[in-house]
Amino acid sequence: MSDSDDALEAISHAAAELVPALTERLRRHGLGEIEVARGELRLRVAAASAGAPPSPPSEPSAEGAVTVDAAANPAAPDGSAPIGVASPAVGFFVYADGLGPGLDVVKGDALGHVEMLGVRHDVRAPRGGTVRHLVAESGEAVEYGQVVVELESPEASR
Repeated sequence: MSDSDDALEAISHAAAELVPALTERLRRHGLGEIEVARGELRLRVAAASAGAPPSPPSEPSAEGAVTVDAAANPAAPDGSAPIGVASPAVGFFVYADGLGPGLDVVKGDALGHVEMLGVRHDVRAPRGGTVRHLVAESGEAVEYGQVVVELESPEASR
């Protein structure tokens, strides 16, 4: 297989699988733009400018967690809104060992960390609840304020 065949295969993969997946992630999390790189292929997908911009994340708490305003998150079927825990920095996100959907956490529990240039930024639970959804992939490049974990409040899980 020649280099041009490899490049065509990478572009075909990007068009068939990556673009739809990234577009869905943009829509679901209210991101303006996302970029990924695989080998020499770089792919950037940007949201259309029509519509209101997503609400910005709040400032980091004392525990280092950044939460996304509940108004920016769609309500769950029972009427409660998930709590989005966002990245406190730009870098590569890694989940804490054993973290997964259905796990109960208390305020301050480690959910993972973001690492950039050897500096580690812990991501901690801003409040107690149950892990609802692991949004980012472990090892994925994330932006400041990007939701990486969704929690549901203890009342919603009853």
